[in-house]
Amino acid sequence: MGETRAEEIAGVRPILRRVLGNAGKLLGGRTVNAVLSLFAIAIAARALGVAELGVFVLIQAFAQFLGEVVKFQSWQTVLHYGTAPFIEGRVSQFQRVLRLTLVLDIASTVLGIVVGVVGSMLLANHLGWTTAEAPAAALYMFSIAFMVSATPLGLLRLFDRFDVMARQAALIAFIRVIGSVIALLLNAPMEGFLLAWAVGTIGSWLYLAGAAYGELRRRGLLDGFSWQGPLAKDMPGVWHFAWNTNLTSTLDVAFTHLATLMVGGMVGPAQAAYWRVGRQVADAIAKPARLLIPAMYPELARLYAEGRHGAMWRLARNIGLAGGGFGLLLLAISVFAGPTLLSAIMGEGFAQASVVMTWQVAAAVIGIFTLPLEPMLISLGKPGYAVRVRLVVSLGFLAILPFLVTQFGLIGAGSGLVAAAAALALGMLMFLLRENKNRAPPPKNMPDSLKGHD
Repeated sequence: MGETRAEEIAGVRPILRRVLGNAGKLLGGRTVNAVLSLFAIAIAARALGVAELGVFVLIQAFAQFLGEVVKFQSWQTVLHYGTAPFIEGRVSQFQRVLRLTLVLDIASTVLGIVVGVVGSMLLANHLGWTTAEAPAAALYMFSIAFMVSATPLGLLRLFDRFDVMARQAALIAFIRVIGSVIALLLNAPMEGFLLAWAVGTIGSWLYLAGAAYGELRRRGLLDGFSWQGPLAKDMPGVWHFAWNTNLTSTLDVAFTHLATLMVGGMVGPAQAAYWRVGRQVADAIAKPARLLIPAMYPELARLYAEGRHGAMWRLARNIGLAGGGFGLLLLAISVFAGPTLLSAIMGEGFAQASVVMTWQVAAAVIGIFTLPLEPMLISLGKPGYAVRVRLVVSLGFLAILPFLVTQFGLIGAGSGLVAAAAALALGMLMFLLRENKNRAPPPKNMPDSLKGHD
């Protein structure tokens, strides 16, 4: 059980190299995604103008918000409960995990579409679009079915097929760019660009799900698979784990899509477009470092299964420092070159988004420095701690957001986002330090180590 410090350091190095290698694979696809996504939104901006782009952004944000809210983070359940059965060749147990996560994905898909269609029609004037635009928004909500791809993601991460996810990230943006160019050439209205975005979502989902299915077939993990049988057998605490990871993701959405909807509702689609453009650039800047998170989860799951608690800490620290240093460099670029970049990419009318974009990038950098904290809590079987922190911070942020926007405009919203990111980081760190102080080294046997989830 007890590794010496030298052994622990030596053992972490190849894991860190593997994490960075997998993140590098994702980086290629995500870099293409970031560049092409900016290109696609730039085409839409020039074709639609600020006001109509704002409506487009709000419809998309509502669909993404619902897709994230209803979606169980079942990829985390696949990793947390499926890693040991997969490694040990317990196919029937692995299939029970797979059956549970697929059921969760299907149920959440149906719920998301129903809520999206009804909400688009009944709440149109409150969400930032008119009743005349509501039918197009409602149709777009059917794309939620292809936003729920948690189980395929979990399987591909478990199988170390990060190359597939990299290609999928590039594919969705490529399809949207092609669709946006066609819409521009046809002088299509906003509905044409919504169609381009929906086709991109559908195409990338088909590629991802097909690749995951192929991997399952190749490894013989579908032999004898049945949809019948108990969902949670031999998975102690799985429902608590699934609900908590879902809540964590839901609350995370409050910092992105829900904030966009609130800004649009309070100050109009044009300001929502500025906020969304700034957020798009901030996400593109922070994305390379954030790619370490999906690459880190499988390694943390393996270390936890092996009882290597100290190695988990060392891995998390090294990743946080590496990502944070890179984030500071990108923040400097945003500060000094933000207006020029936005004018060149989006057009002169969007240079005003540069100031709020800098606040958004600063919030993202804080998140980059502390990005390993939440994966550590979840991998230790304590997603409830992450939920508590996100719940308090999200409610506080959303409660004060109307005041900040009405008093200080988008700058107020941006500064509130930075404060929320700092509070979130401190809260996660507090719980993780407490857990580290009170926790005995986890046992090496995975089923026993899953006992006593928070």
